[in-house]
Amino acid sequence: GAVAEVVADLGFEWMILDEIAAFGKTEQLTYEGYYTHQKYPKLKLFFRERRYSNIIMSAVVRSAESFLQAMDEDAEKERYLLTAMDGETFGHHRPGLEELLFGLWKSKKVEHITVSEIPDHFPRSETCSPVPSTWASTERDIEEGVQFRSWQDPESPLHALQWKFLRFVHVNVVACDTKEEPCTPAREKMDEAFASDHFFWASGRPWWSIEMIEAGAWRLLDTLKSIPNVAESDSRRGEHFYHGILALAFEWQRTGHIRRLAQEYQTVARIPFKERTLEADKPEVYKAFIDMMRKKMEEAAAKGEFEKAILWRDAIWKIEHKSDIYDAIHATDLLRAEVPDWQLRELMDKYKEEYRRIKPGQPEHRE
Repeated sequence: GAVAEVVADLGFEWMILDEIAAFGKTEQLTYEGYYTHQKYPKLKLFFRERRYSNIIMSAVVRSAESFLQAMDEDAEKERYLLTAMDGETFGHHRPGLEELLFGLWKSKKVEHITVSEIPDHFPRSETCSPVPSTWASTERDIEEGVQFRSWQDPESPLHALQWKFLRFVHVNVVACDTKEEPCTPAREKMDEAFASDHFFWASGRPWWSIEMIEAGAWRLLDTLKSIPNVAESDSRRGEHFYHGILALAFEWQRTGHIRRLAQEYQTVARIPFKERTLEADKPEVYKAFIDMMRKKMEEAAAKGEFEKAILWRDAIWKIEHKSDIYDAIHATDLLRAEVPDWQLRELMDKYKEEYRRIKPGQPEHRE
C-alpha cells in the first residue's frame, strides 16, 4: 500500500510485481490481461511469472529452442510472457547465458512488445490489491507474516541492530533538513546507505557476507558524520552502532551460528521428495520422476548442454539422498515445466500398475 501510494503520486503508470503479490499464491494468473490497483485505479500492475523466470535464472535452458520447448503448450496460447531477473544473470552469474537472451530476441517464433503495450494487445483488466511480499516470498512466509525475513527477520538481533542504526541516522538527516544548513551531501549518502543489500546478507538464511554487512554499517556511519555540525554524542552513538553490528557479525561467524542457521534453512525449506512419494506409499510417482530426470539428463548431454545435464544429475543425487534443493528451484518443479503432464501421468500409471501387481497383501514386504 505504501509503495503503491508513492509510485502513484509520482505519476508512474505501471509497476512490475512478482506473481505471488497478486493473491498471496503462485500459479494463479493466466497472463491474458492485466490488473489495476484497487486503491489507485490509474496504476497498472503487471506480474512477473515466477516459474519461467526461475527456469532462465537457473540456466537449465541455454537456447531459445530449449526455452520454447520448456514452455510447451503455453507457447501456443494467446497470452504474454513476462519474466524478470537481475541483469547480471546473463553472462556474469551465468556465463554464456546471454546467448539465450540474444536467441529469444532474434527468434521469429517470439513476438516482442514493451510492458506499456500489454494493455493494447490484452485489454481485459481486473482490479487487484497486492499482498505485501517480495520476489523471494513463499506462500508459507505470507501466511506466517514473515515475507520480509531476508531483510527484517523478527528473530534476528543482528537485523534489529541494523534497523535501529538506520532509523537513528534517518532521524538525524531529517532533523538536518529542517535547518538552514546544507544537508544535500548527507541526504545523497543516506539514499545509498538505505539500500537493502546489507540486511539481505546479514540474514544467514542462507545468505551471509561480513563484507556486505560492514559496508552497509559504514555507509550509515559515514552518512551520520556528513551531517553539518552533528552532535558529538550522536557521532559517538553511531560509532557504537557500527562496532556493535560488526562485533555481533563476527561472533556469529566465529561460534558457528551462521553455519547452524544455513543448515536449519536447508532442512525446513522443503520436505524431501523421497519422503513425500516413495516413503508415503507412492513409489510410482517417485520412480516416474527419477526416470524422467535421467532421460532429460541424457538428452541434455547429447545436445551438448552439459551444465543442464549436470544439474539433472545433481538433482537425482539430491532426491535419492533427501537433499533435494535444486539451485533455487525444486527439481520436480523444473521437470513439470519441461515435460507435459500427460507424459508424467502415463509413466506414473505404468509404474502404479507394476507396483500393484507385486505389492503383497500385508504391510510387511517380502525380502
